Amino acid sequence: MAEPKRKKKTSAASVPASELGSRETARADEPNPGLKFLRILGPGIIVGASDDDPSGIGTYAVAGAQFGYATLWLAPITVPLMAAVQYISAKIGLTTGEDLAATLRRNYPHPVVITVATLLVAANAINAGADIGAIAASLNLLVPKIPPATLVIPIGAALLALQIWGSYRTIAGIFKWLTLSLFAYVAAAFFAHPDWHAVLNATLIPHISFKSDYLMTLVAILGTTISPYMLFWQAAQEVEEDKALGRAALRQRRGTTKNEKRFALLDICVGMLFSNLVMYFIILTTGATLFVHGQHHIETAADAAKALVPFAGRWAEWLLAAGMIGAGALAVPVLTASSAYALGGAFGWKVGLSEHPGRAPRFYWVIVLSTFVGVGMNFLGIKAVDALFWTAVINGFLAPVVLAVLMIVSGNRKIMGQSTNGPVTSVLGWLTTGAMASAAIALVVFWGK
Repeated sequence: MAEPKRKKKTSAASVPASELGSRETARADEPNPGLKFLRILGPGIIVGASDDDPSGIGTYAVAGAQFGYATLWLAPITVPLMAAVQYISAKIGLTTGEDLAATLRRNYPHPVVITVATLLVAANAINAGADIGAIAASLNLLVPKIPPATLVIPIGAALLALQIWGSYRTIAGIFKWLTLSLFAYVAAAFFAHPDWHAVLNATLIPHISFKSDYLMTLVAILGTTISPYMLFWQAAQEVEEDKALGRAALRQRRGTTKNEKRFALLDICVGMLFSNLVMYFIILTTGATLFVHGQHHIETAADAAKALVPFAGRWAEWLLAAGMIGAGALAVPVLTASSAYALGGAFGWKVGLSEHPGRAPRFYWVIVLSTFVGVGMNFLGIKAVDALFWTAVINGFLAPVVLAVLMIVSGNRKIMGQSTNGPVTSVLGWLTTGAMASAAIALVVFWGK
């Protein structure tokens, strides 16, 4: 008796993205509900982890040391704002099958796209340089005899080598776990015995001051929390996920499903919640320790580590160093790669971390040059914490421009089809754009006051 023919398994590459999304594919054959959930997590959780880069950590620590609990209210407010704009960016990548810059190039005047991409590349190079310097300062905590300046070039070279010759998924997987050490700030907050009534009050009731130093900190927090590079990275990684399934042709990647958008939103919400939880407790812990004890100015990584002493004792510097190194090593590749996606998309180059350097040379040259500029920035005599803070301020001014462009694109039915923004997403997106612009304008108006 002849054996019945087995049904041939259909390759995901042969099914267009409009019928089966990458997250749907990842969870299709997994019977375990817990693992099904984990397989949904991808670009959203990675961008959430990279958002707590040394620039973010430094900015939040400065905010807590300088103003105590006064900026805690930003953490719960920015979660839905961040989730909305990241989701909009994800939808652009899922629907068009292209990264954000490539979508802009196809639909808007070339000078506009190049201007936005160039500003992003400049901001990202400074941010990457600040993060590399922070990694060096953190390593100096572990090995005090080695000056941070001598560590900058080897760190830059190592991260560059990993990006060019290593698998980014492997790199991100390793260093993403290291960032969990930042949860030490969560534990430290309870050991520091804060005034919980004051904490709750500061969390639920926004504190507004029109003094320039407070407004600068506000812009810096918003700039490092809702960073322009995250938007370019999110859209690009949605495309990379489809490419990983073998969908090399643009026609295969165009379109998406309701389930895929729902899974993308869940992935992003988890990532943004993780990011802001870390932000909240860094501000709380530094406010309960450094601010209370009169140390209002943080100049070095060692200063930031002092906030962990009530919890970790002599291991405080080691914990902070591990978190900073992990967060920086994850963030620098994200920053330089998002620059390459932006510039490559603007000029129509072949782009992608999934591409071999020989097939996308200009994409990888942008990564190389961005890293070189970042490394060189560390020899200008700028203090690491100052560099991290001012990077966040620069992003705070750039973000409204990028967000406005994002909202115009995502509302264009010609580009997005049935995936244009709904009322809630549209309101949250424009509210985020307005909030970022208002904070930046207020800083200019009240500068020096």
